[in-house]
Amino acid sequence: MIDRYLDVVDLLGRINPAQEGDTYRGLRAAQALVSRAAELRDALALMHQRGETELHAHTLARALRVLDGERRTARVTVPPRSDT
Repeated sequence: MIDRYLDVVDLLGRINPAQEGDTYRGLRAAQALVSRAAELRDALALMHQRGETELHAHTLARALRVLDGERRTARVTVPPRSDT
């Protein structure tokens, strides 16, 4: 689930209009996002079917940090204002 989540985050970072890039790059990322979002959905559905009804935020946050999730998710947000 974490890997699929980060796949989606990476693609959203490429689509983010507040980040540098061209429209073709964003288009390709948006096209890939559809299948990656479905994979994330499937991972969560499998967890639910197995009886895994809760996400353990502390453990998952630690896994995200190990997998460079802080840097990767930062690309999805609007960058701070530049006063220059």
